[in-house]
Amino acid sequence: MRVKRGFKARRRRKKVLKLAKGFRGGHSKLFRTAADTVDRALAYAYRDRKACKRDFRRLWIVRINAAARMNNLSYSKLIHGLKIANIDLDRKVLAELAISDPNGFAHLAGIASQQA
Repeated sequence: MRVKRGFKARRRRKKVLKLAKGFRGGHSKLFRTAADTVDRALAYAYRDRKACKRDFRRLWIVRINAAARMNNLSYSKLIHGLKIANIDLDRKVLAELAISDPNGFAHLAGIASQQA
C-alpha cells in the first residue's frame, strides 16, 4: 500500500522553503535546491558568527595600537601596564575611548607607562 507521508513531510518542506525566502529563482521555490542552499546558508551563518567576533577584536586592537603609538607606547606595553594598574577596561571600550576621547586615552597611557 502506498504511503503519502502526510503532514509531517509537508511541514518539513514548508519549514525549509520559509527559510529560503528571499533567495533567487529555484533556490526559493524548489525544495531540493532550497534545502541545499539553506544548509549552506546556515553553515555560513554559524561560521561567520564566530568570525565576526574575531574581526571586531582585531579592529579594536589595531585602533588601540595606533592610539598607543601616538602616546609613545606599544600596544603590548599599554595592555601590560593597564593590567598591573588594575584598570579593567576591555578592548572594545579602549578602542572607543581612543577615538572619542584622545585626552582620556592619553591619561590611561600615562598610567600604563608608569607601571610598565
